[in-house]
Amino acid sequence: MEATLSNARAGASFNQRIDAMHRRDRICLSAFVVVLWCTLLFALFSVWPYISTPAIGIILTVACGLVLLFNTAAIVAMLRHYEEDKHFIYGLDLKHLDEMRRRSR
Repeated sequence: MEATLSNARAGASFNQRIDAMHRRDRICLSAFVVVLWCTLLFALFSVWPYISTPAIGIILTVACGLVLLFNTAAIVAMLRHYEEDKHFIYGLDLKHLDEMRRRSR
């Protein structure tokens, strides 16, 4: 009986650790997207006064928009995939981390 309760607590703790890792990854990736948008928009607006040909300005604006669109879409897709398979992805990571900790002791 006690072993069953211990396994249930360990399972709940393991799920909490998975949720914490997933939450941390979501926060980091969201911050990365915000920094990416700020950086590319800053670069675009910084070089804007030096663009003498309107066609180059249009090309840079479209290229910047496409980079932002595709990178943001890729990160959103990655987050959705992580949400669907978080127990497999993070569970495997946690098992390896726990094993490394055991070996280092």
